[in-house]
Amino acid sequence: MVNVPRVVIAAPASGHGKTTVATGLLAAFAARGMRVAPFKVGPDYIDPGYHSLAAGRPGRNLDPVMVGEDLIGPLFAHGSAGTDLAVIEGVMGLYDGRTGAGDTGSTAHVAALLDAPVLLVVDAAAQGRSVAALVHGFRSFGTVRLAGVILNRVGSDRHEALLREACEEVGTPVLGALRRADAVAAPARHLGLIPAAERRAEAVASVAALASLVASAVDLDAVLAVARSVPPLAATPWSPAAENPVPGRPVVAIAGGPAFTFAYAETAELLSGAGAEVVTVDPLRDEALPEHTAALVVGGGFPEVYAAELSANEPLRLAVASLAAADLPIVAECAGLLWLCRTLDGRPMCGVLDAEAAMTPTLTLGYRDAVALSDSPLFPAGSRITGHEFHRTTAHPRSGLLLEPAGGAAWAWRGADPEGFATPTLQASYLHLHWAADRAIARRVVAQAARMFAG
Repeated sequence: MVNVPRVVIAAPASGHGKTTVATGLLAAFAARGMRVAPFKVGPDYIDPGYHSLAAGRPGRNLDPVMVGEDLIGPLFAHGSAGTDLAVIEGVMGLYDGRTGAGDTGSTAHVAALLDAPVLLVVDAAAQGRSVAALVHGFRSFGTVRLAGVILNRVGSDRHEALLREACEEVGTPVLGALRRADAVAAPARHLGLIPAAERRAEAVASVAALASLVASAVDLDAVLAVARSVPPLAATPWSPAAENPVPGRPVVAIAGGPAFTFAYAETAELLSGAGAEVVTVDPLRDEALPEHTAALVVGGGFPEVYAAELSANEPLRLAVASLAAADLPIVAECAGLLWLCRTLDGRPMCGVLDAEAAMTPTLTLGYRDAVALSDSPLFPAGSRITGHEFHRTTAHPRSGLLLEPAGGAAWAWRGADPEGFATPTLQASYLHLHWAADRAIARRVVAQAARMFAG
């Protein structure tokens, strides 16, 4: 049983201020000396970076579409172990889930799985008494427990009084009212907020400002009382440890730094649990792979923003190409795919893939129920998994079909041509995966690393 107090921060839609409130609450409670656990619903990678700064521990994702609803409780128990409070930031609107699947994958879905109360953040900048109708609608629709409202972007004392009175009419307490504050705004670009790792000093200052803002505008004791009102959650903590870890501690390098910030915390934990020595390499700074590297994992991020710097790091590009030539396993998602191409926006990259990548104005976004078309370090051909795409770039060609018989395309899913590149020792694709969905993924990578390196 899990007895960690918990609360979900939701909103009627995107843009109401969930990240502002969730990050501010984490920072404010941490400033009180509490151990706080941050979570984000869905496949978002950027918000957890700000959560991590605020909480001082990894921000984690809870995504029932990617990992299955049976793992949400165990992953929550793992990520919140030893803490005093868990704050779970929602995704989009409270009931917005996977397209065509009702509320599956929504904030409401996760709140129900965790038996957690919901605080609704409402952007009140252009609202008056009508806020009562909005709040009443969200409280009466569905089965989650709406425990209160936090008003955002309130204009004045008079405006706040009007909004509070309206919410009281429908029996929903207002637990906070935040005024407009430029100091807490985070800059954005083509895929949302700029990750905290890319603006560390400014992000730290922004999180500190959020802590002060939320502490002065939100009734923290009332929020804590809501979080403590939850019943015990029947869940056994998830563990990344493999039953039969690979011997020898092969070195698995994971790309990090400002250019590669999209990664789930569980990926490194699973690799370590499978027997690897996990070492981070920053392609913007490091000119060599870690000593004795036997495998490379490259997640998502923004290499298009750092194309010039990545291209200028020729020693590391050549090292990655040599790793591939030695048939040591390489796994790359999205940004990693771009880095492995011959060029990105005309600049030389690692040249592992016979493909060229470029920015595009078109956003590609959504869950994909995919089947593996070729054997790779992750899966044998025919395996099925659900992943997520999120990018404004293209790779040409789209897949490695022309690589056969040495390899081929990585994935197929309904409504699209085959995608990605796969050989028995490499997989590079736009598809983001959550490795906790299948703990065998990490062990396959580590086992192949140990076998190939030894050979």
